[in-house]
Amino acid sequence: MKLDNATVLITGANRGLGLAFARHALLRGARRVLAGARDPHSVTLPGVEPVRLDVTRAEDVAAAAQRHGDVTLLINNAGVAELGAFLAEGSEASARRQMEVNYFGPLRLSRAFAPVLAAQGGGALLNVLSVASWVHSMELGVYGATKAAAWALTNGLRHELRPQGTQVLALHMGFVDTDMTRGIEVPKSSADDIVRRAFDALEGGAEEVLADELTRAVKQGLSAEPGIYLQPR
Repeated sequence: MKLDNATVLITGANRGLGLAFARHALLRGARRVLAGARDPHSVTLPGVEPVRLDVTRAEDVAAAAQRHGDVTLLINNAGVAELGAFLAEGSEASARRQMEVNYFGPLRLSRAFAPVLAAQGGGALLNVLSVASWVHSMELGVYGATKAAAWALTNGLRHELRPQGTQVLALHMGFVDTDMTRGIEVPKSSADDIVRRAFDALEGGAEEVLADELTRAVKQGLSAEPGIYLQPR
């Protein structure tokens, strides 16, 4: 799918990776860029249209789909990350909070906008996933489970949406230098680099993009013996 003349809706577009997606969509010639955020006043990028959109609120999602029937690209970017292992105190509540955004959010948006994309000839759906979909440390155990669920969702949506001509792209990456990773001392990619690679893959017709070296190495390690996911981290 080409970005030129597209109408793009990005969730969580007021900062971080979502803001980079909005900026690069404009640079690539998108006709309209809709920037979803819980607080639309937090969207300040010139040239985009703020949309009140809390992905955990079904009424917000339904209203967005009803008002913006010309969307040709949906980017499910909104996400949350909380540190914590599965057996840590409060892990169940943390899992519920993160699943609401990281899994049920993309599910709600995808269900609401699938008919919109179909009406526009198919369009595309881009889900922001993570290397944590495949492997993660104990500190990111619960978060990784939510991203693994989102990966499974993406793979299922790809098959369900193929008959209507919708391209479904899974974006996998490691740590990105945004507010979400502030205070985590690890190598990080820039948001601009990740978005450029994602949009290059989208415009090239890809179904999956491994946006950094870490992610490419982990993907190869999934089929190793023993698998990389069996190794302590």
